Amino acid sequence: MSAVNHASNIDAELSASQSGARLWAANANKVLGHVVAIPAALLVLAEIAVLSAGIIGRYVFHSPIIWSDELAGILFLWLAMLGSVIAFQRGEHMRMTAIIGMLRADTRAFLDVVAAAASMAFLLLVIQPAYEFAADEVFVTTPALGIVNSWRAAALPVGIGLMLVAAVLRLIRIASLRSMLTALVLVAVIITVFALLAPALKPLGNLNLLIFFVFVVGAMVFAAVPIAFAFGLATVGYLTLTTSTPDVVIIGRMDEGMSHLILLAVPLFVFLGLLIEMTGMARAMVGFLASLLGHVRGGLHYVLVGAMYLVSGISGSKAADMAAVAPVLFPEMKQRGAKPGDLVALLSATGAQTETIPPSLVLITIGSVTGVSISALFTGGLLPGVVLAIMLAAVVWWRYRHEDLSHVERATKREIGRSFVIALPAIALPFVIRTAVVEGIATATEVSTIGIVYSVFAGLVIYRQFPWQRIYPMLVETASLSGAILLIIGAATGMAWALTQSGFSASLAKFMTSLPGGVPMFLAVTIIAFVVLGSVLEGIPAIVLFGPLLFPIARQVGVHDVHYAMVVVLAMGIGLFAPPFGVGYYAACAISRINPDEGMKPIVGYMIALLIGTIIVAAIPWISIGFL
Repeated sequence: MSAVNHASNIDAELSASQSGARLWAANANKVLGHVVAIPAALLVLAEIAVLSAGIIGRYVFHSPIIWSDELAGILFLWLAMLGSVIAFQRGEHMRMTAIIGMLRADTRAFLDVVAAAASMAFLLLVIQPAYEFAADEVFVTTPALGIVNSWRAAALPVGIGLMLVAAVLRLIRIASLRSMLTALVLVAVIITVFALLAPALKPLGNLNLLIFFVFVVGAMVFAAVPIAFAFGLATVGYLTLTTSTPDVVIIGRMDEGMSHLILLAVPLFVFLGLLIEMTGMARAMVGFLASLLGHVRGGLHYVLVGAMYLVSGISGSKAADMAAVAPVLFPEMKQRGAKPGDLVALLSATGAQTETIPPSLVLITIGSVTGVSISALFTGGLLPGVVLAIMLAAVVWWRYRHEDLSHVERATKREIGRSFVIALPAIALPFVIRTAVVEGIATATEVSTIGIVYSVFAGLVIYRQFPWQRIYPMLVETASLSGAILLIIGAATGMAWALTQSGFSASLAKFMTSLPGGVPMFLAVTIIAFVVLGSVLEGIPAIVLFGPLLFPIARQVGVHDVHYAMVVVLAMGIGLFAPPFGVGYYAACAISRINPDEGMKPIVGYMIALLIGTIIVAAIPWISIGFL
């Protein structure tokens, strides 16, 4: 009996110590959160201020500030890395959860621990090379400011170190001692086995690409390891175990991927998307469209399609677009008898439909990794979005052709005019953004800065809706989402470089150009491939990974860069927003607060419409390049 009591006492003591450790980890995580979030929020403000100063100097005083872009680039890398830390703490790094969502709760919880352990393994493997990379940059001096480049490069080891601390705290918070040790041992054993197999792996040549970048990446992605860390861990494993490439090269490629000046627009457009929702600009646009079409059968569904098109012309973030539109329209649509499942299905479909609408972050990413003109992409993206909107509208017409609107009053011309006047400052912004970039008046980064200043003015002076207390959370949210996006771009750039160095790109080019059927078959394979990649890897990592490989092949077979970009983005969008794997679909469900199961059946018709629209865009190049 005493032995049983003794064992019970030991269990109780272990349980108490674990509870104490979790409480300590939770408190430490809060402190770390404040330590990282405050400077990250200040960095977003600093980016806006520096870029605004550069714009004023260039366009107002005709005296460019030569160091503004350089300082913005230094701050940008710090913002990307600190944002990655915040995203890690919040569990907001992009990952595919569709498979583990089908598993039992205990299995799902264990795989979450394994995912955290795998992420920690990657961070441990790269922190030393990151430090060496930053130390080597002491010999490089920036041309305008004249300071050593280590001030910029130090963001990499600092960010990785802070993520490592966050990973340890996360493991303590979410795992029991047993599951934590089991997960750590499992990850360590897998890495050790691969290390021991290194002599056998090297002679396999390009078969290692299949092992590391298909099987290993696939296993990690399906196990819900964040995509950036899955790419990074597989790339480190491939280069370390099968080549003689130094580890520091991986960090260099990640730095290169995250440091494109074009990508400065990413956090700014994310913040702009949050601003238009906060200031009431999105609500004003939706209100005007509703006054025009609210009395038509399926009218508010058409408004949803049109509103997403307009709002996407301001924000670069699909989550921000959906969050701005859905809360305004859904209550009234439900009152008219629309089923929640159909609402979330259409919202998700419009997310895919508007992927090509400038200033899409995906288009900006394509420009950064392939060298295609951002201005040309912004011009080419407008009509494909219209084609897909027409396809969605056709499905809406069919489904709601018998809708009872006897209780709905038609807006008077006076009411329509009033709502137009209220919405005009908001409606003008997407046209200003597109015109400025397309006409070459300003870059995408400059336009995003102007858009932020314009939105702040509109919120303060015109709409009188500017809750100051929301600014800090929005700045932190901007840093977090930007960090998650940019870390994926960095990791995918490293992986794409490894694929290129292996000779895979040449083999892929030979295979794609030898396909029977010429251009139509090439585009058909592209559509199928990117629907799959969009659902498994999400949009931006798929673009960064395969864009540099496939765009040269497209040119070789005679497909225009902009036309090919539109086909790629639309196909990727279908995969991203289609259940059961598409992360975008679950984001739409979360924003709408609607159970994902309810939208599974209604979304099929919308996805078929989007696929037909994508095929039309692929078959008629003029839709993409007619106005270039």
